[in-house]
Amino acid sequence: MLYQLYETQRAMLAPFSEFASASAKLYSHPLSPLARTPLSQRFAAGLDLMHRLAKEYEKPPFDIRSVQVDGVEVAIQEQVAIEKSFCRLVRFKRFTDVPEVLAQMKHHPTVLVVAPLSGHHATLLRDTVKSLLQDHKVYITDWIDARMVPASVGPFHLNDYVHYVQEFIRHIGPDVHVISVCQPTVPVLAAVSVLSSNGDTVPRSMTMMGGPIDARQSPTVVNNLATDKSLAWFERNVIHKVPSNYPGSGRMVYPGFLQHSGFVAMNPDRHLRSHYDYFLDLIRGDGESADSHRQFYDEYNAVLDLPAEYYLDTIRTVFQDFSLVHGTWEIDGQMVRPQDIERTALLTVEGELDDISGVGQTHAAHDLCQALADDQREQLVVEGAGHYGIFSGRRWREVAYPRIRAFIARHNPRVDQEQASDVTKRATPRRRRSDR
Repeated sequence: MLYQLYETQRAMLAPFSEFASASAKLYSHPLSPLARTPLSQRFAAGLDLMHRLAKEYEKPPFDIRSVQVDGVEVAIQEQVAIEKSFCRLVRFKRFTDVPEVLAQMKHHPTVLVVAPLSGHHATLLRDTVKSLLQDHKVYITDWIDARMVPASVGPFHLNDYVHYVQEFIRHIGPDVHVISVCQPTVPVLAAVSVLSSNGDTVPRSMTMMGGPIDARQSPTVVNNLATDKSLAWFERNVIHKVPSNYPGSGRMVYPGFLQHSGFVAMNPDRHLRSHYDYFLDLIRGDGESADSHRQFYDEYNAVLDLPAEYYLDTIRTVFQDFSLVHGTWEIDGQMVRPQDIERTALLTVEGELDDISGVGQTHAAHDLCQALADDQREQLVVEGAGHYGIFSGRRWREVAYPRIRAFIARHNPRVDQEQASDVTKRATPRRRRSDR
């Protein structure tokens, strides 16, 4: 019922949002006579803000068209490598007609970025992907909004998430390096653990960033909510049925709009101040700051629904039973044993000011991966960084990424220089080629 009420409210606000947008343009367009009236800038700014507060935010595109590789602009094309019911494995394929750069790119390490399935779309990691593309071949998990998946497809559990990660690792191959951001650190560690126990294909390294490996360490508001309420409370209060106007009609989900409300409720003063600053920027004509605000909130306000069974599994397994650290997590009759990981190097990254995954929660992975040698493990705390600062923004680009790049390079096979030279000789500038 709550989901249906939300959809009704959204439908009612849609015309108002469009009216506010059109009215804002009437007060701001240089050819409009209303733009010359007193207080026109304030009217335009207020109407624009109302439009953004009332509008619906759809999934934004990655929109990564090119990157710089060794000072050369390289074209980027998105390709779907694997399409599953709840996820697409997307590759950002690089193309260039410069022989030297092409030869260099062919020997770049391959990285699988496992994006969180926790409310926001994978595009939240756009800055992460763009940095990685300068020095790596990059794949990413692009999770599908559960309300767009027909109920006839069936449920999606946390164990299914683990199976997806395992399939993607096998598809890419044993030279892959896995980077997990926030929520997926737990299922990624489980996936690599089971692969290691079975002697299966394992990645060369795994980088875990700001995730709740051991949510008992430095508990945050998110952790406390999960432990203070029973699983039945979550099932009664946050699980709802997808309305009939979506392909996933009848599927039980944790709706994106509820998650978004929770995100905002964590820092209401910060968001209120940000919107007020946006209003002032519009009045002052500070287009650069206004565009920065729009870009951030276009991403932040775009949320997706989570399958109910997956969400409840995560609450129970990660935040209530602490199954991974207690050694009680079982997947298809097999125990998850991080102590069996011997060939996959481990780097953990935390933000000093992270208010979602507290300090120590991600580093706890080192205590679980007991078989790793000292030269196979590293830790990094990014000073002054909050949760988002460890994978986007200045601190990501200047502190976290250089460390991750060096870590991956250190655990990647050495490039055969003679082979690289042969590739350079065979390459031709007449036709743009990809990094394979």
